[in-house]
Amino acid sequence: MKVSCFRIPILALGLLATLLPGTEKLDVKDPAPPKVYELPDPVTPEAKSFSRLTFHKAAKPLSSKAKTQSWPRFLGATDNAISAETHLEKTFSKGGPVKVWEIETGTGYTCPTVANGRMYLFHRWEDQETVECINPETGKRYWIYQYPVAYTDRYGYNNGPRSSVVIDGGEIYTLGVTSIIHCLRAIDGQVIWKRDLAKEFKVRGKFFGQGSTPLVYKDLLIVNIGAEGGPCITAFNKLNGHLAWGAGNQWGASYSSPIIANLHGKDKILAFAGGESRPPTGGLLCIDPVTGVVDFRFPWRATKAESVNAAMPVVVGNRVFLTECYSKGGVMLEITPEFFADPAWEAPGFGVHFMTPVLADGYLYGFDGRHDLQAELVCYEAKTGKEMWRDRQEWQEILPDGRPFNMGLRRGNLLKVDGSWLCLGEYGSLLWMDLAPKGAKVIARHQIFLAQETWTLPSVHRGLLYVAQNKKDHISSRPSRIICYDLRAK
Repeated sequence: MKVSCFRIPILALGLLATLLPGTEKLDVKDPAPPKVYELPDPVTPEAKSFSRLTFHKAAKPLSSKAKTQSWPRFLGATDNAISAETHLEKTFSKGGPVKVWEIETGTGYTCPTVANGRMYLFHRWEDQETVECINPETGKRYWIYQYPVAYTDRYGYNNGPRSSVVIDGGEIYTLGVTSIIHCLRAIDGQVIWKRDLAKEFKVRGKFFGQGSTPLVYKDLLIVNIGAEGGPCITAFNKLNGHLAWGAGNQWGASYSSPIIANLHGKDKILAFAGGESRPPTGGLLCIDPVTGVVDFRFPWRATKAESVNAAMPVVVGNRVFLTECYSKGGVMLEITPEFFADPAWEAPGFGVHFMTPVLADGYLYGFDGRHDLQAELVCYEAKTGKEMWRDRQEWQEILPDGRPFNMGLRRGNLLKVDGSWLCLGEYGSLLWMDLAPKGAKVIARHQIFLAQETWTLPSVHRGLLYVAQNKKDHISSRPSRIICYDLRAK
């Protein structure tokens, strides 16, 4: 068994206080508690058609036997890209899955979220970050909220938000690309409170802007902000925006979203930190959600300065799997009852760029590879770290003009639902697949569009699939859009 670096005796008392479980706590004062707006009684707006909406065809009736589940956050209701939805159609006609509606959007990489009969889109339209409340069945809009934003991606990627809307009952939360956070009333889009976290907390620079989706835990909103010298992770009162605590003083904000894990019967916040810093630093923070005390830090970050941590931690019982694609790959941590982190196994060949691996029946599935042409779909046994298989999944598509196009999943996304797997490839390929320890099998496949940077996990709700096309479609020439597909079984 490998011995954790946290069990090595340390002579320096300062380091000892930092590394022993439950000893790292920051004393952070709220630099600018926000105003909480007094709002009039809500009036439910009427959903109306608008110029960017194209309605195609009403979806089939939902089966009375179908199970449904909301999609209130980035990775769904259970934060693991697994949905409890059933009675989905798993074959495609020649023309592909039937479109219900589509909405032209601006720039961004966010996932549509849906709950309580409302869908929320977050994108940048021209020079404004834009939140829209949509009827998920028709695409009609209930309300729109916009505010100005100034951001240019230094590497030439798009300039929109990366953090998806979080739905929490009567409120929704957004975190923009420049770290402006809003709490809006879900029914009408009225501002309850807002903060400019970059200005207030002196947030460190980021390669690609702010990219972590907040987490709601009880009465707290957990945000991975990465302030200079700390805090790395902050908790705000979700109703008034006041700072409850800050945690971590060494690592910057990553592109990984914090999650809640129950480890040894205790709720803990897991945050895979590590963004832009020189020298590069980062790793896993395990935090008590009530006090903000750091139980442990486990360094896991490539030594390359131009690298980030982006995939979310995956909880496997009392273990936690981390992965990054720049050099170190994956590691499975055994969390002891005393809240030490002992590496159980390492997997240099399981280095995921930005998708979060999906755990199913004791096996982890994800896309290994930093670049698109390197990427391979892999399966690892969670208990031992044994690689079961890897599959490139390549084929040739014939474009409408007759030209052949070499296609593959590349750095795709996986969604487990209704006993099978939906896979959205990096260039717009949609597949139903069977994934198991013995291998991968394609059930159905269709090229729904041909667009680069299809990096956003789709969402599913009430038998409808919502896919974000983040760049221009080279087949139809349609710009960025959200497309609703009917997957309801007959």
